[in-house]
Amino acid sequence: MRFGYERLGGLVREKMQAEPRSRALFVFVGKRGHTMKVLTWDGTGSIVIHKKLDAGRFELPRATSDGDQHVVVSDAIFEVISKGVSVTPRTKPRRVH
Repeated sequence: MRFGYERLGGLVREKMQAEPRSRALFVFVGKRGHTMKVLTWDGTGSIVIHKKLDAGRFELPRATSDGDQHVVVSDAIFEVISKGVSVTPRTKPRRVH
């Protein structure tokens, strides 16, 4: 997660075919899932918010179809994701003796 606002904006343009200055929130989660950066634009300049969880992981919802480069979520789901709460239910692994 070493990317700054310019490089994140480039990813938004190239991979998502979107404009970083559209006032949308673009969320990027690190490989290990414990860091998140949010890129947005407030009308006067770019804003990057960097959050690192002390415990737990950020979990993004899965893409609806193969090859999708982005997922659109509601404000409520984004709030849950930003707190590090799991969006998808987990099943306990079966223990075999």
